[in-house]
Amino acid sequence: MDAYGQLHVDQQLCLALQTTSSLVTRLYRRQLEPLGLTHPQYLVLIALWEASEPVTMGQLGGKVAMETGSLTPLVKRMEASGLVTRRRDQQDERRVWVEATPAGWALRDEIVAVRQKVVQQLPLDAEQIASLRSLLQDLNAALEPARLQSEPNQGPEIEA
Repeated sequence: MDAYGQLHVDQQLCLALQTTSSLVTRLYRRQLEPLGLTHPQYLVLIALWEASEPVTMGQLGGKVAMETGSLTPLVKRMEASGLVTRRRDQQDERRVWVEATPAGWALRDEIVAVRQKVVQQLPLDAEQIASLRSLLQDLNAALEPARLQSEPNQGPEIEA
């Protein structure tokens, strides 16, 4: 394929990834809406359950691949809904700890059902899903150092 042949829209990995992400997120959105949750809130709850103890906003952002500017308002809304609590660190007020409340933990069974319904709608079997996820995680891990190098150094991260 010549250089210009690479410019066909159907040859763009970024478009295939973006389209798949949008379609899968839409499947989740339909299942999460009755629970009053968004897809990012779903991911935050799972990350908090996985930790089973308070985590910093920085740790949470790393787990769910969200920047502080997007994560902070999301967590604030979840706190207002009674799903999580936030508290400032006693030694370093810039650090904020987050954990799921009993109401947040109570959603686990419903969230498991949501995930199962979404997986059933995918045109992939469990092995294909695991393989695709692993390939994408490897790609993300390989690309992460390049992202960090391209971002300007903004000093220590302040959590809100």
